[in-house]
Amino acid sequence: MKIAVCMKQVPAVSEGSMDPETGVLIRTGLEAVTNLYDRSALEAALRIRERCKGEIHVFTMGPRKAEEVLRDAYAMGADQGYLISDPAFGGADVLATSYTLMQAIRSAGTYDLILCGRQTTDGDTAQTGSALAAWLGWRQLNWVIGLEAEEERLTALCRMDGRLAEVTVPLPCVAMVERDGFVPRMPSLKLRMQGRKKSIKVISLQELEDRTPEHYGLKGSATRVKKIFAPKSAERKAIVYKSGAEGAAYLAQLLKETGQEAGI
Repeated sequence: MKIAVCMKQVPAVSEGSMDPETGVLIRTGLEAVTNLYDRSALEAALRIRERCKGEIHVFTMGPRKAEEVLRDAYAMGADQGYLISDPAFGGADVLATSYTLMQAIRSAGTYDLILCGRQTTDGDTAQTGSALAAWLGWRQLNWVIGLEAEEERLTALCRMDGRLAEVTVPLPCVAMVERDGFVPRMPSLKLRMQGRKKSIKVISLQELEDRTPEHYGLKGSATRVKKIFAPKSAERKAIVYKSGAEGAAYLAQLLKETGQEAGI
């Protein structure tokens, strides 16, 4: 079985600033780590390979420093790493990111299964995996906490609203996994040392079937961030217990003080 795993490098902290013109997160100077949800996606792939054999190829999109994600993936046991990197890909939203991933994965060959983490800790949209499946025209599975793969089909245990559902679908498909279903293994020191020497294949715009710059990055994004601001902190208030006429008078006074009595 040939499995593709999509992983991403994200800021290690939640603080950051946005470009006031483009609304894109400024990542320069921020410590970066591998997205935790994506490590679980790789763990799911490793467990399937242990039972079904095959290969695991990891794809990550970002600048050259995102190679660290692939080195981490090698240390866990991935077979091949692809860095999707080109200035044309910068500033992509979910639509453009998923389209770029689809084009990159297709350029690398054919796959039976694509695994993604449920979401990333920087964007939190939880939409990229589903959008990727839509571009490919593949079936998709969400909220996966268990996987059993066979030669031509995949059985997944999915956490739905307050219940569990067992779903079997034919391959190929895209599956988005949950963190608690696939706790990542500790990287191997031996594999880490070997991974430092393994090659990483770079996929630029020129390697893709669609080389139209307007379909990628900020130009190919359907959404624009107009304004970024921190929410106002709620003022802490003491809880007041009143009833009857006293409570009504107290409430009327509050409405008067806040200028809302005219709406009554």
